[in-house]
Amino acid sequence: MTTTAARRAAGALQRVTAELRGAEDRPGQQQMAEAVADAIDRKRHLVVQAGTGTGKTIAYLVPALLSGRRTVVATATKALQDQLATKDLPFLQEHLGEPFDFAVLKGRSNYVCRQRIDELSGAGQLALDGLAERASPAELATLKLWAATSETGDRAELPAEPSPATWAAISVSAQECPGARRCPMGDTCFAEAARRKAGDAEVVVVNLHLLGLDVATDGAILPEHDLVIVDEAHQLEDIVSDTCGFELSAGRFQNLARSVRSILEDPAVVDDLETSGSLLSATLAEHVDRRLRGAPPADLVDALTLIRARLDRVADGLRVIPDDAGDDVGARKSRAVQLNGHLQVDVAAAISVPESMVAWVEGPSGNPRLRVAPIDVTDVLRQGLWDRRPTVLTSATLPDGLADQLGIAAEDHDRIDVGSPFDYEHHGLLYCATHLPDPRQPTFDPAVHDELVALISAAGGRTLSLFTSYRAMDAALEAVRARIDTPVLGQRDLPKPALVEQFSADEATSLFATMGFWQGIDVPGRTLSLVTIDRLPFPRPDEPLLQARRERAKADAFRLIDLPRTSMMLAQGVGRLIRSASDRGVVAVLDPRLAKARSYRWVLLDALPPFRRTKDRAEVEAFLAEITA
Repeated sequence: MTTTAARRAAGALQRVTAELRGAEDRPGQQQMAEAVADAIDRKRHLVVQAGTGTGKTIAYLVPALLSGRRTVVATATKALQDQLATKDLPFLQEHLGEPFDFAVLKGRSNYVCRQRIDELSGAGQLALDGLAERASPAELATLKLWAATSETGDRAELPAEPSPATWAAISVSAQECPGARRCPMGDTCFAEAARRKAGDAEVVVVNLHLLGLDVATDGAILPEHDLVIVDEAHQLEDIVSDTCGFELSAGRFQNLARSVRSILEDPAVVDDLETSGSLLSATLAEHVDRRLRGAPPADLVDALTLIRARLDRVADGLRVIPDDAGDDVGARKSRAVQLNGHLQVDVAAAISVPESMVAWVEGPSGNPRLRVAPIDVTDVLRQGLWDRRPTVLTSATLPDGLADQLGIAAEDHDRIDVGSPFDYEHHGLLYCATHLPDPRQPTFDPAVHDELVALISAAGGRTLSLFTSYRAMDAALEAVRARIDTPVLGQRDLPKPALVEQFSADEATSLFATMGFWQGIDVPGRTLSLVTIDRLPFPRPDEPLLQARRERAKADAFRLIDLPRTSMMLAQGVGRLIRSASDRGVVAVLDPRLAKARSYRWVLLDALPPFRRTKDRAEVEAFLAEITA
C-alpha cells in the first residue's frame, strides 16, 4: 500500500522532472523516490541500488526536502558534490515549490585561516614560522589579497591552485585548530562561518570522510541533522575505517616542530622533534609493506617510547606559556597544544595496538607511514549512525550483503534495486576472451596485448582500457602503442581531468588506466565504444586490513570479503561503457575465469548489466564496425 508521503513524493517528482530538458518517464526514479519517502516516514534505513541513468540524486532529494528533515548528503567524489551544489539543488530550489537552503561543508583545511593570514602579515612575521619559509612569497601575497575579499575562503574558489607549501602556510587542519572560542579570529573564521551556514540549511552536502569523522567523534563535526543520505555507499566501510584510525609519519613531527619553533625557548626541544621524525622514518623503513601482527616490533616500541617522552617535554614547555601572550603567541600556542596532544594520543596508541585494530607500514622507504585502523566498524556505525537517524544508502552498484557488512540489522532496513532505464540488451555486448590463458600463466600478458591490438583496431580507437596494476598497464602501453595507428594515452601522461578531457575530445584516442579510473569517469557518446578489463579485480591478498577481515571470516572469507568487492569493482568498471540512452558499445573482459570459474562466475555475471554475451571475437568486431561506422 502506497503511503501518503510516497504519493506526495511521486507527484512532486513528476512536476520537477517535467521541467528537465528532454524529460522522460523513469519508472526506477519514481520507485526510488517513493521508497525513500516511505523509509523517512517510517524511520527505517533503506539500501537502494540505482543503475546509471536512474536520476538517483533527484530521486532522493525530492522526498528528503518534502519531509522537512534536516538532511546530510555524503558523497565519495568531488564530481558528485559539484553536481549536487551547482546543478541538482539549484534546480530544485527553482522548481520544487518548497523553499529551502543548502550548504556545502568541507574539512577545516579547505578554508583559509584568517589568524594565519594575520600572523604572516606583520613585519618580520614570515621568519617566525617554518611553514611560511617554504611558501612562495608571490603566492602568499596573492592569497592574502584574495582572502581579504573572499566571502567563503574556500580553496575551491581560487582561480589557480596554490602550491601545497603555500596553502599549508595559510590554513590549519582540524588537529591543529584550537576552535573559535580560543582563537583571536574565531568570530570571523571562514570555517566557522561555513559551519554556521550549514547549521541553518535544510540540506548539507559533505564528503564521506567528513561524515566518517562525525560518526567517529560522536557527532562533533556536523550540525544537528535528522536524515543521512550516503551516495556511493559502497565506499562507506573503507572510508569510516580510515577516519576511525590514524597515521604516524615524519611529516607530523616536522609540522609540530615548525609550529613550536617560534614560541618555545628551548631550541633543543624543537631539534628533538625533528630528529623524532627522522627516527620514526628510519625505524619504519625496516618494516615497509608489512603488517605488524601482535605486539609491535621491539625497535618500533623503543623509538615510540623515546618519541613519547619528547612529546611530553613539548607539552611541559607549552604549558608555561601564558594563554594571553601577545604578538599572536597565544594563538600559536593553542594550535601547538592541539597538534602535540593528538600526536601524544596516537603515539601511545601505536605502542599498544589492541586486537580490534590492524597496524601496517606503507609508502616509500624514504617516507614510510605507520597506519592503524579498526578491523570492524559496525559498532561505530551503529552507535554513530544507525541507532540515531534513518539513513539512505545508494549507489549504481552495491555488493550483496552490504547492510550486514555495515552492521544494519535485518529488521531495521529494506533493500531495493530499481534497475536502469538503459537498453543494455540491445545497446551493449559483453565479451569474455575465453581463448586466452589463465592470468597466472606467463603467456597471459602477450596474449592480452595481441587481443587489445585486435579490439582497438576494430573500434578505431574509442577505447578505455582498464588494468588492475600499473605493471600491467605499462607493459600493455609499450606493446600496443607501437602496433596500432590510433593515439593511445596513458594514465601517467597528464593529470586526470586533462586526460579525460583529451580522451573525450578525440574519437580516435584510447586511454589506458588503472584502478582510479574504474569509477567516477563519465564519457558518453561514440568516443567511448569499447571498455577492456585485463583481469578480474580481486583485492590483493596481502592488503593488511582485508587480510585481517579474512582471518575473522575464516572459511567464509572468499564469499564474504573477496567476492563482494570483486563483483562491485567489476560492475563499476563495466559501468563506464553505457552512460546515456543512445550509447552503444562492447565490454571486453580478457580474464577467461569470468566464463570458466564455476564456483563464482554467476555471482560476478549477475552483478553486471544484462548485456548480450559472447565468446566470439568475430562477433565483437562486427558489432564494433556497425556502431562506429
